[in-house]
Amino acid sequence: MSDAIKSPGRFGRLYRGLTTVDFVGRRKTWFTVSIVIIVIGLGSLGIRGFNLGIDFKGGSSWEVLAPHSTISAMTSAVQKAGLIQPTVEKLGSDTYQVTSDLNALSAARQLTITNNVVNAMAKTAGVSANQVSTSNVGPTWGGQITNRALEALIVFFIAVVLYISVRFEPKMALAAFVAMVHDLLVTIGVYSLFGFQITPDTVIAILTILGYSLYDTVVVFDRVRDNAGSILKSGDVTYGEMVNLSMNQTLARSINTSLVAIMPVLSVLVVGAYILGATTLQNYGLALFVGLMSGAYSSIFIASPLLAWMKEREPRFRELAERVGQRSEHQIFSPATAALLGGDGAQRSAGAPKSSSRSTLTPRARKQKKR
Repeated sequence: MSDAIKSPGRFGRLYRGLTTVDFVGRRKTWFTVSIVIIVIGLGSLGIRGFNLGIDFKGGSSWEVLAPHSTISAMTSAVQKAGLIQPTVEKLGSDTYQVTSDLNALSAARQLTITNNVVNAMAKTAGVSANQVSTSNVGPTWGGQITNRALEALIVFFIAVVLYISVRFEPKMALAAFVAMVHDLLVTIGVYSLFGFQITPDTVIAILTILGYSLYDTVVVFDRVRDNAGSILKSGDVTYGEMVNLSMNQTLARSINTSLVAIMPVLSVLVVGAYILGATTLQNYGLALFVGLMSGAYSSIFIASPLLAWMKEREPRFRELAERVGQRSEHQIFSPATAALLGGDGAQRSAGAPKSSSRSTLTPRARKQKKR
């Protein structure tokens, strides 16, 4: 038998069910990474704030069909017309949209700048002034949009917590809630840090990624619940080790699901926004990409380790950990090994040898075995 068959690589171990990654034991590392990212993002939010789109803060918008123009040329033209820090986007392949907040100016000044911008855009596009469309969004409308977005987010959180509390248990609901808040904080922190504009598309994308993150977390929790009713009852593993096993059992599925979700979003960003110039896709795709990356991370490294940390503080699981730690040989199950267990977690299938490999013992058990 070749060495490649005897010693499969990392991907080979993953898809053969041979991984025994200690997600719970390294939770301090995962939590520290998340805290650092969130603190940096919140610091940026406190200093720089958000780059809110016109739908949230109000302002004026101009659109024109300009097949032979560029974003830089249009930006230069409207700045000379009096706009300060305008946002210029290319809608599709030929239409340009310019937005800016003029609400702080007097009505007369707003009218003057609006006329100047219309003439500048028409000249740059090579069309008449009446072919430039103008629209205004008041600050009151922007405030209503913001309130509706916050209401939708709160309702979503409440529904999720209630569902998981009933479907699983309250501590799982709390862990899933923390993971979703983690994804939300990471996403808004990245948007503030890099100055990405927040639009209604961004809000829709954030709600989408929270649902995705929740789906991946529930998959792991469902496996945790199944193992708690079988393998954990055998008394051979602690609650944290049972969570580790559950995560290793679903690790390949989590990675595949994340890749399948992220690759199309990358296509939207790269092909749609940057190659074809459909910048309206950028707001939606960017939020999806950042959120999906954060959601994939939190479902693996935040939700389940946090659940294990909370459950291991219950008296029954502390006693179980003490009993397991006192044994001379303490076996750590891989997904392939766990598949050989019976429904009660105590019996192996016929012909399956008991593992005595050094890699299946915890460091404490190895020291005791040497003594």
